[in-house]
Amino acid sequence: MKHLDTLLRLSATEVGEILRQSAELKDRLKQGERPPLLAGHVLALLFEKPSLRTRISFEVAMTHLGGSSLFLSSADAGLNGRESLPDVARVLSSYCDCIVIRTFSQAVITEAAQYAECPIVNGLSDISHPCQALADLLTIQEEFGELQGRTITFVGDANNVARSLAVGAALTGARFVMSAPADYEFKAEFLEQIRRKVPEARIDQIPDPHQAVAEADIIYTDVWASMGQEAEEALRKKIFAPYQVNADLMRRAPKTARFMHCLPARRGVEVTDEVLDGPQSIAFKQAENRLHLAKGALVWLMQQRKAR
Repeated sequence: MKHLDTLLRLSATEVGEILRQSAELKDRLKQGERPPLLAGHVLALLFEKPSLRTRISFEVAMTHLGGSSLFLSSADAGLNGRESLPDVARVLSSYCDCIVIRTFSQAVITEAAQYAECPIVNGLSDISHPCQALADLLTIQEEFGELQGRTITFVGDANNVARSLAVGAALTGARFVMSAPADYEFKAEFLEQIRRKVPEARIDQIPDPHQAVAEADIIYTDVWASMGQEAEEALRKKIFAPYQVNADLMRRAPKTARFMHCLPARRGVEVTDEVLDGPQSIAFKQAENRLHLAKGALVWLMQQRKAR
């Protein structure tokens, strides 16, 4: 069974296929076409965490594709102690064609995939956010025409989004630069995972954000304290203050550089209004592409299932 649990499980060819499918469906939607490629299919969304883009993009995607979706909180599904995760995975996958799980722990995704009889999609976990990264790659590809040879600089915390985007960059031939304070950068074990999969991967860690953006095509940031890290928020604000993406930092980058943020943004914290709403920002184009990526990923997964 093919799952979209982490980009580390995909090949460069498979990433290319998902991006191609997503771009094609986006073009068709612009022409007023909503082909019912998943008519009769049902998508389950099982969420432990709140969501705007992930939930709505997948629900709208299924509607555009002629299918339907249903939403369950962890309490609705019985994951508050009423049922075991393996039992929930078995039951849901016997009713539905695909399950999107948004959770605090990657272990939940991994365990569900072991027992499910349908594809599992990681809608976000503590260490991975593959759908966000794929939508980001689609956006960069649209903006620059190709991913090969582009430089993506991530300024801030080496979190789940940064990790997934680094893997995506490696698979598509882009250079990835991580600019983070000490103790918040990529760990050696994670970098080794990428290099085992993509020996030619170009991943650099440059703590000085001014130096890190010098050759950037994309300057990317995210919140400094993610869901579940609220107790660290005050400390992180102090540590990450020099990593704010503001007009001064953007001036250190090439004029052709674009700004990205996976949203939600803490305006005035990790990014200023001047940058997020400025002419170099493609953050809201990026957010829109979550829909098109969801459509492309779902169609691709159903094609893989049918081909088994």
